[in-house]
Amino acid sequence: MQDSNKSQPEDCRWTLDGLQYAGLAWGPEDGRPVLATHGWMDHADSFRELGPRLTGCRVVAIDLSGQGHSAHRSPDATYNLWDDLPQMAALLDTLGWQTVTLLGHSRGANINSLFAAAQPDRINAVIALDALVPDPVADDAVVDTLRAFIEETRRQSQRRRRTFTSKDDYVTRRSERRNSRQTAEALVDRAVAETSDGFHTRADARLFASSAMKLTRPQVEAVLRALTMPVLNIWAEGGLPTYTTWPAEARRLATNLVADYEAIDIPGDHHVHLDPQGAERIATAILDFLDRKT
Repeated sequence: MQDSNKSQPEDCRWTLDGLQYAGLAWGPEDGRPVLATHGWMDHADSFRELGPRLTGCRVVAIDLSGQGHSAHRSPDATYNLWDDLPQMAALLDTLGWQTVTLLGHSRGANINSLFAAAQPDRINAVIALDALVPDPVADDAVVDTLRAFIEETRRQSQRRRRTFTSKDDYVTRRSERRNSRQTAEALVDRAVAETSDGFHTRADARLFASSAMKLTRPQVEAVLRALTMPVLNIWAEGGLPTYTTWPAEARRLATNLVADYEAIDIPGDHHVHLDPQGAERIATAILDFLDRKT
């Protein structure tokens, strides 16, 4: 059981390259630096159970742009997988962190792998929860991907924000889409905002649009080879590996291509880190890994 005072996060705000970002932080300011990035349509509260359990760490969880309390990007901007990378670098500079451990869940894990591959001198370890690298596309998919990017971006930019009659309405809706009710209840407060006509989602609808480009298999393999720091990949037994075959293939590739790669499986769903028991198991594994590798 966690001390309730220690579990309460600090609210954080930063201006990075002119964009307003928000986040949460746990642990002593002089603790081991850990930057946490959440999954698609989630936010920093995704780490509300795991963050305070990482004893001795300073865990800073960011709301990625267009999600949670962070600002939406300008109308001409996009939400490609790599669009937050420059601001992640700016955040490390702002925090004064020369080297950092990256902790990511789902889409956040994919983003972290790209950042770590491109900035290896700044990363001492990568912790990836129920993901590692994005599912590659065929080498000849470029035209179809660009077409989807143009059409979906225009369509989503004109879409009205989804409105709910209550927070419970949002929880019910989300729990119908492969999320447990426990997960939906944990994420609702930072996911919706109350207005005069109900509760609307904070997330930018353009996050539903296709990226302009997607990585091919050779590019994904190049990213894996560039992960020269220790990597711990934690997979949920009832998570992504039960929905798609890519996690098993990504794990096989990482075993062969990443110099220092460890993978473990734990019981739970895709958001197992939001379950107290799952978070305890994950925290134990992470702290043991960091003690051995950093």
